[in-house]
Amino acid sequence: MAPVNFHGQVALVTGGGSGIGRATCLQLAKEGAKVVVTSRTMQAAQETLSLLPNGTDHLALQMDVTQQRAVEEVMAAIRERFGKPPTLLVNCAGFFERTPVVEMEESSFNTAIDVNLKGTFLMTQAVTKAILADDKEGEKEGRGAIVNIASISGKTGFPGASHCAASKGGVVALTKSCAAEMASKGIRVNCVLPGIIDTPMARRVDEKVIQKHISVNPLGRAGRPEEVAEVVVFLLSARSSYMVGACVEVTGGTGM
Repeated sequence: MAPVNFHGQVALVTGGGSGIGRATCLQLAKEGAKVVVTSRTMQAAQETLSLLPNGTDHLALQMDVTQQRAVEEVMAAIRERFGKPPTLLVNCAGFFERTPVVEMEESSFNTAIDVNLKGTFLMTQAVTKAILADDKEGEKEGRGAIVNIASISGKTGFPGASHCAASKGGVVALTKSCAAEMASKGIRVNCVLPGIIDTPMARRVDEKVIQKHISVNPLGRAGRPEEVAEVVVFLLSARSSYMVGACVEVTGGTGM
């Protein structure tokens, strides 16, 4: 079995300032990757950076994934620091709020689509372009790997958060479409569908809602960010070399 070893590879993680993104950054750094932590705020990105082993090997950057210019500036900063583009990408930046559809403002719907779906598109496009432009001629497999963080709500829906569920369903479709396009070019694209995970974002949801979901979960608990990060790292690694367009549910059984 191929080892999980990202020595010398640059890994870009959006939403790396907390939760699943932070746990993924930690795991990637432990496995030898040079990690680029991005977050909406520089403070959150730097907090994650401070937790990584060999901190000087890594980079913290502020980025709004909904803005193409911001994405381009981050890609330029990565090249300046490491001399090459990232070959590993984790699209973890996300937006979630609960609002009944009859009360939802258009702006809230737009934000969910912009952050969860458009942001994933912009990052995927930027990284794949950079890999293909930078890569050595003739290489077929192993050029790069992308993992998108969707949600089990993209499969099952989520009452009271239809805009967020719809955007995550879009991430699933985007993943499969990009995977079909990029596999022959040596870039694998997969996604993860977490359930209720104990993150700062989930803690903003009403406790009664959380407990209702946990009550029907076969394991009877929320997941931990590290449990999702382990799957993300597996999908980025050579151990998943024959997985393309896969959407892996990490839910404790919810939605199966």
